[in-house]
Amino acid sequence: MSQISCYHCSEPVLTGTQFTTQIQNEDQPMCCPGCQAVSQAIIDAGLTNYYKFRTEPGSKQTALVPEELNSVSAYDLPEVQQDFIHHRDELNEVSLTIDGITCAACAWLIEHQVKKLNGVVSVQVNSTTQRALIAWQADQVKLSEILNKIGAIGYQAAPFQIDEQETKSKKDSRKFLVRLGLAGFATMQVMMFALALYSGYFTDLDTEFRDYFRWVSMLFTAPVVFYSAQPFYFSAIRSLLMGRLNMDVSVSIAICGAYIASCVETINGTGEVYFESVSMFTFFLLLGRYFEQNARQKASVSSSNLHKLVPLTALLKTDKGIEEVPAKRLVIGDTIVVKPGDVIAADGIIIEGNSSINEAMLTGEQMPVAKSLEAQVFAGTINIEQPITIQVTALGQEQLVAEIIRLQEIASNSKPKIALYADRFSNYFTAAILLIATATYIFWYFYSPEDAFWVTLSVLVATCPCALALATPTAVTCGTAILTKLGIITRKAGVFEKLPKLNHIVFDKTGTLTLGSLSITDVEMILAGKESLPQEKVMQYAAALEASSLHPIARAFQPYLNQTIKVLDKKSFVGNGLQGVIDGHLVKIGSQSFINGSNAEEKEVIVWLSIDDVVQAKITLADEIRPYTEQAVTALKALGCNISIASGDKSGEVASLAKRLDIKNWHNGLMPEDKLALIGKLQQTNQVAMFGDGINDAPVLAGANLSVAMGSGAAISKNSADIILLGDNLSRFSDAVKVAKKTGLIIKQNLFWALAYNLFIIPLAVSGHVAPYIAAIGMSASSLIVVSNSLRLLKVRV
Repeated sequence: MSQISCYHCSEPVLTGTQFTTQIQNEDQPMCCPGCQAVSQAIIDAGLTNYYKFRTEPGSKQTALVPEELNSVSAYDLPEVQQDFIHHRDELNEVSLTIDGITCAACAWLIEHQVKKLNGVVSVQVNSTTQRALIAWQADQVKLSEILNKIGAIGYQAAPFQIDEQETKSKKDSRKFLVRLGLAGFATMQVMMFALALYSGYFTDLDTEFRDYFRWVSMLFTAPVVFYSAQPFYFSAIRSLLMGRLNMDVSVSIAICGAYIASCVETINGTGEVYFESVSMFTFFLLLGRYFEQNARQKASVSSSNLHKLVPLTALLKTDKGIEEVPAKRLVIGDTIVVKPGDVIAADGIIIEGNSSINEAMLTGEQMPVAKSLEAQVFAGTINIEQPITIQVTALGQEQLVAEIIRLQEIASNSKPKIALYADRFSNYFTAAILLIATATYIFWYFYSPEDAFWVTLSVLVATCPCALALATPTAVTCGTAILTKLGIITRKAGVFEKLPKLNHIVFDKTGTLTLGSLSITDVEMILAGKESLPQEKVMQYAAALEASSLHPIARAFQPYLNQTIKVLDKKSFVGNGLQGVIDGHLVKIGSQSFINGSNAEEKEVIVWLSIDDVVQAKITLADEIRPYTEQAVTALKALGCNISIASGDKSGEVASLAKRLDIKNWHNGLMPEDKLALIGKLQQTNQVAMFGDGINDAPVLAGANLSVAMGSGAAISKNSADIILLGDNLSRFSDAVKVAKKTGLIIKQNLFWALAYNLFIIPLAVSGHVAPYIAAIGMSASSLIVVSNSLRLLKVRV
């Protein structure tokens, strides 16, 4: 009988079935309680993929016992950390996803608590993406201690893992919709009974009917108070426990206070009830949170699409041959084979073969880069021409693609001043309301004790920040609807504040000002006389040679392809050109040096064609400019904006394009960090918008005051941007500025009304001249006015 091995460490199992762990619905044997505890902790932490993709057994854990482990201790294991920990100098860095963040105050709280741990160097929490970037010294503090510290203040944190995060976001969204739908349904039902109760003031309503309507209203409002409004309570409790105030504190007091008091009056059969008020402003506040949550969910997966560009499998070269393995099983030093058209699975160096690599996902430029022996290649880039063999030099968090993500998150986690001002205002506003309500209760308690509670409740209900909460999201939603009709997608509410302030626009070139695809703009026949072929024939020869190539230049010749023309003995010369025998003649196409040995500097993309070593044609290609680009540049200049080009293209095409568009400031040959530095320099005196397309633009898009991505751009570029332009019409951006100005005006009107209403109603409520039901009607009316004013945006024509 064969000996059983421990599923975790592969040591012999001498204890029979005493220790087992269920992994993927199957009981797996463990050699000791330590291995059982570690494996169970890994499973409980949702890290089952560790066992699926590991390349070697885990270490034996004889020193551990189950009682010494908790659900996050698995994150301290080196074999688990390799998937999400990045090592920089003597520091460890991780991106965490954090559940329960509802506002910027939550982010502030987490940052200040985690910074108290010895060994934590930096903490940056983004309340929009609900993620945190943390750097710490591993010899002073463990990751599990950081996670437990966050958990101790009421939030759940775990290393950001793409698929799990997307699944959880969808689950949270469904739960929130249930809360919102329940509140909306209950509000409609309770309002019907409220109308009957209110009508009783003008007509005689029998006591039994009045009591019936009250009891039914209480029952319908109960699920709203105890389920739908839960997010407000949890946020308020966390805030209070840490000695801070947020707007949810006054909201929670108003909801609970009005409901409890109304229940007491219903049971006693006296006084007034305000169940419809409770349901109504709970529904309106949840609606505002729903708009905010949608924006969060779209932003929270901003980096995941970049990871998905890296293939899941690779062709591993071993002594036994070539086998397809999961990319996660690769280790540094492995040798992988990449066929033409395949995506490279890991960073490495070429040890065999020559080819051209499309690095558009890193540089944004579609022109492939010639790579030979010892050249560096990166995960996610595409091999174009010939098979190459690569030795793996970096994996996981050490790859260039992961570095770009970190650069993007660092830029996007930088908090603008307006966010800090909003935090302060929220605290002061809530504190002021609570102080006024407290002072009101104290005064009325001595002046008229029987009215103290109801007058105080009137103050809380009347000054409930519902209108303030709706002032911005409703206007932004309507403004977004207009932009959507224009083919413009907005992802952040701040867009409408930033657009009117812009005074400098920076464009990437390829895929932004241009379409990112080459087309033939000119064909010059060099040889004249009897030996020359017709231009049509020359182009057919060129198309036949380029037919099987994956190079972007080849696609430009497809319209000239004639299937009857056959190419024999075809050869590819990496970075130079192609040659083959057609109709008995040696035909070459490629660079000038490949055709005739000359090496003149060319500012345009030019290919030459020769037949039997006699030059026949000079073919000029260019990246086609997007439609309406010239109009867009002109319109932006008319709005008072300066224009610049920042491109990774090293050719003279950037200068040529800038001259055509009359753009004085242009920069070429820039790497991602160069573009980010340029944006930072411009931001010292300007409000800067960045238009980008390639993944290399992701950090720059995140770092600019406002970022814009083209709809055809790379996935990470879209997810880093504040705005996405669908289609090719750049002139829509100037329309977006006009809509933003109108939206900003509406937001100011809404805020003015909300504040003016509070200033007007507070003295009346404090003096006892506003009954709670009048306060509820006033609060609801102020909310409806804000919503109606925002709806005027839908009539804007651009």
